[in-house]
Amino acid sequence: MTAEARPAAGALTERQEARRRRILQAGAQLAGRGGFEAVQMREVADAAGVALGTLYRYFPSKVHLLVAVMHDQLQQLQVTLRRRPPAGDDAGRRVSETLMRAFRALQRDPHLADAMVRALTFADRGVSAEVDAVSRLTTAIVLDAMGLEEPTQEQLSVVRVIGHTWHSALITWLSGRESIAQVGRDIETVCGLIGRTAGAR
Repeated sequence: MTAEARPAAGALTERQEARRRRILQAGAQLAGRGGFEAVQMREVADAAGVALGTLYRYFPSKVHLLVAVMHDQLQQLQVTLRRRPPAGDDAGRRVSETLMRAFRALQRDPHLADAMVRALTFADRGVSAEVDAVSRLTTAIVLDAMGLEEPTQEQLSVVRVIGHTWHSALITWLSGRESIAQVGRDIETVCGLIGRTAGAR
């Protein structure tokens, strides 16, 4: 099923949005119990109280679903960060704090974190719209921490590098190849690039 054939998140009726919310919650709960493999579409449909066919109209696969769950988690993080912005005298420190707060939230639910990161890793072109939405939201969260509304191309390039580093750090931590302390050092190091761009403050 194409993206055009699926209900668009921004064009849902109140009833459809409530149904989509139940599906996302069911997917997150199942992933939180057992990770990527625990998310079976029939079980998601049962937990959300929708028909299996209805579930597939919203999310054609569990990869689509789990990438959407990650987007939903990032939206919640963005709300929290805007309510309680990161401290720090410069943009690099604020971004580092922002990403580590996100990382600590993932630490509290490692099965869910693993499921979402694996979904992003497995996503092919058929999931590009959902992956792009996650990327745009991640960029917006970093730019909020930087205090930028109109970033330069150089600053956007730095943000992309920061996003790649954060994603890579998540993968290596989840696979047990990197400690939490090392994740923090990697994030702090890459956020140091911000101070080298024009307009960073």
